[in-house]
Amino acid sequence: MRHYRRYSHKGANFRFASSHQRIIIQEIRRQRSTLEAYIRRHPEFATALEPLQLLPEAPEVARRMQIASAAVGVGPMAAVAGTMAQLAVEAARAAGAAEAIVENGGDLYLDSLQVVTVALYAGEHPLTGKLAFRIDPRRMPLAICSSSSFMGHSLSFGACDLATVAAPAGALADAAATLACNLVKKIDDIQRALERVSSLPGISGVLIIKADKVGMAGDLPELIRHGDSRFTDKITRDARSGSLPSGPNR
Repeated sequence: MRHYRRYSHKGANFRFASSHQRIIIQEIRRQRSTLEAYIRRHPEFATALEPLQLLPEAPEVARRMQIASAAVGVGPMAAVAGTMAQLAVEAARAAGAAEAIVENGGDLYLDSLQVVTVALYAGEHPLTGKLAFRIDPRRMPLAICSSSSFMGHSLSFGACDLATVAAPAGALADAAATLACNLVKKIDDIQRALERVSSLPGISGVLIIKADKVGMAGDLPELIRHGDSRFTDKITRDARSGSLPSGPNR
């Protein structure tokens, strides 16, 4: 049975499972420090709402965020949580961990030889806790990133209950989830958002929940019914804005 640990660092909330938890924490702290140092040199990186040019010798974390930003058309900080999750997983695996699963406020990166179930959280929506992705080991490593207009502290221009994107790259999945959420203001926007996001190179699939409608496109992991009575105990909490939209269930 997996053992998940919670960890918070400078406002970011993590939940992770791995035999190399110390490595994950060290990498989170190292990458956060590296990104902060870069932002001191390039303050616009933290506030831009569209792609921008990097400074010379930008660190790997900023380069991954910028690549996703340019591919999707959103600001680079829209990719920060997914990027951090992937870098932490990669560090644990490089150190010899057989499995590493890192959630960063609802954005996950998973690399495991066992099935992982990721339940979906959409706030007060009736579907919260009732749907989950069953992720086969053959699909991993994989990012599952979510965005919501009504949860979390991130800026949103939409009115979407939940947008969840699957992709091999954490930065891309995170940025694309932001885009999907921004595009949905009413039910009639769902199809257009699905087509736009699923057509982006590198995206595996996208799921959007708005009111009583659920839309899916692309090659998502298997969607299953979910009924874990302990579901709410496994949600990553954000002290500033309540719960965030998804989390590894087991």
